[in-house]
Amino acid sequence: MPISDLRRHLKDDHGITTFQENLRQIVYGGNDGIVTTFAIVAGFAGAGADGIVQIGGIAVILFGLANLFADATAMGLGEFLSHRSERDVYRATRKRELELMKTAPDEEFSEVVSLLQKEGMPNRDALQMADILERNPKLMADFMMRYEFGMGDADASNGIKEGSITFASFLVFGVVPLIPYFLLEPIQSTFYLSSLATLGALIALGLLRWTATREFVLRCVGETVLVGGTCALVAYAVGVIIGG
Repeated sequence: MPISDLRRHLKDDHGITTFQENLRQIVYGGNDGIVTTFAIVAGFAGAGADGIVQIGGIAVILFGLANLFADATAMGLGEFLSHRSERDVYRATRKRELELMKTAPDEEFSEVVSLLQKEGMPNRDALQMADILERNPKLMADFMMRYEFGMGDADASNGIKEGSITFASFLVFGVVPLIPYFLLEPIQSTFYLSSLATLGALIALGLLRWTATREFVLRCVGETVLVGGTCALVAYAVGVIIGG
């Protein structure tokens, strides 16, 4: 089946969209973007009641934007390098499995039978299935990668695409805590608005999770807010301790 037809099948028959396929990168980048940028604001605010006023709103924006773009780039490139490393390990391990099928076929056959039995397949069926897989080495290697090593096909994803999505999500969500400082004077109430904007961004990210997974909405939102809120509180506490 051509890739285009497969994607159409996944979308039409299984309801799997491109957004769902990229959900991990969106949530990963978005959550880190929100928390990282708010940490700058919360750190200054925690340093004292007049902490942000003393350094000025421009400084908060500059610190925030510099941190936002630097970390977004690091996150995007990190995602790309992580994918490349995972792909290299996958390819090397799979190549080794194909070699073992030639040099130690009986041992590999027994491993397949054992893995199938472990999955609950009766001995007779496991032997028949292993015999079929043995006649199809590439398929047998894929089976071993999944069930012996627990590794998915790293070649099925695109590292550049995943890194770009992480980068973009980091920027889009990460700029939210800074928006009040673009519009208002750097007073204490502006920090409160930034906190509310951060909460709103975390809720929106949680709702995106719910839209893609259709799990319990309170769980999706609650987990996202809890994780992000905990990081924000840590940043504020550090500011209080240092500024104290």
